[in-house]
Amino acid sequence: MIATWVFCILITATLLWSPYVAFGFPNRSLHLVLDSIDGFVALLVAYLLHNRFVRRRRLQDWLLCEGLVLLGLAGLIVTYLIEDVAGIRDGRLNVWVPLTVRVIGAVLVLAAALAGDRLGPRRLRSWSLAAPVLLILVVAAAGWAASSGLPVALGDDFSANSAVAPVLAGHPLLLTGQAIGAISFLVASIIVARQTARRNDELLRWLAPAATLAGFARLNYLLYPSLYTDWLYTGDVLRTACYVLLLVGALRELQLYWIAQTQVAVVEDRRRLARELHDGVMQELAYIRVESAMLPDAAASKKQITDAAVRALDEARAAVSALGSVDDEPLGYVLHRAARELAARYDVRLEVDVDDSIAADRDQRHALVRIMREAVVNAVRHGDARLVRVRLVGTDGARRLTIEDDGAGFAVDAGASSGGYGLVSMRDRAKGLPGSMRIESAPGEGSTVIVTW
Repeated sequence: MIATWVFCILITATLLWSPYVAFGFPNRSLHLVLDSIDGFVALLVAYLLHNRFVRRRRLQDWLLCEGLVLLGLAGLIVTYLIEDVAGIRDGRLNVWVPLTVRVIGAVLVLAAALAGDRLGPRRLRSWSLAAPVLLILVVAAAGWAASSGLPVALGDDFSANSAVAPVLAGHPLLLTGQAIGAISFLVASIIVARQTARRNDELLRWLAPAATLAGFARLNYLLYPSLYTDWLYTGDVLRTACYVLLLVGALRELQLYWIAQTQVAVVEDRRRLARELHDGVMQELAYIRVESAMLPDAAASKKQITDAAVRALDEARAAVSALGSVDDEPLGYVLHRAARELAARYDVRLEVDVDDSIAADRDQRHALVRIMREAVVNAVRHGDARLVRVRLVGTDGARRLTIEDDGAGFAVDAGASSGGYGLVSMRDRAKGLPGSMRIESAPGEGSTVIVTW
């Protein structure tokens, strides 16, 4: 937003004090095109804000919606109906009615900035369009009733000379109205910029510089009152730039909304799969484990079947846990949760010491948890371990996960040559981090698994 302020100040200062820079030319058709573009964008963003109010009930969204509806209708319908349909271009009704509507719209934008996070009553959503339309009708009716007594807002002396030097011409109320609009927008831009620093709101992030452009547009209208003429000046360009930024903010808001909806759909699908695994596969595996335990001890395959069922059940539990987790869970929290589950299931004491500042993405978290689970299960089943220590530290730019147990240990060379699936799987997962895994163990001295990435 600071860059926008600097840009607008430089443009306005250059036009004020440089005798070599002049911008202004009569073009009614282009004037109407810009009015139409500005009006449609304002109504589009207002519709988006209305839906935000319906979802979140923030008074700020509703006030912004009302202000943008007034600003959009002022140029899109009010000026067109008065000047082109009714044919009134006497500098009275065709100036005062749109001016009043625009000033109220600017004040509503300021009120929205001041509202902050306050909640509004739900009944306001039914007035999102009715309130500004009724207000415009009241202003138009009052202006029509008093049209004969209204002063001429802008005389006929607005000419090409105005492109060289500022013209503080027009009725004092006209200049006052533009000043009120400029102050309202500029103060609102400062307030919204401070709110954006505290809240992650994409639309507000673009509203702050847009309000700055709108404020300096009103300041330019104060110096060069071209808004109610067929002349195009810097005020018209700055005003259109304001609505372009609002359009960008609205498109970004829509993009983030659909990204969020996609993520929600993915999470729901993962949870559905987790429920299916839990209620189907895990129940069948639990049944196989129970039935295999009832086989006669003399059965040659009893131990193999039981071990396979237990391992498959553990794998299914890990898959359910991974599917049910969210993407932004800290690595330390995930390791603690998995350790608690393993300690309760295998009746082993686990000591967990993790550095919570170490971050990892979803795939890395899943791989590290699976490596830890495999190491703990191996320590309990094959080494009869009663104590397992899990440490996660970061040193010299590298991150290291260590799983150490007090079990019987084994000969590392013999274990590597046997080609067990568990060890192979752990090494593959470590390589995918990307990283490496090292095992330190000896018979009777426990074992240590070290994963570095």
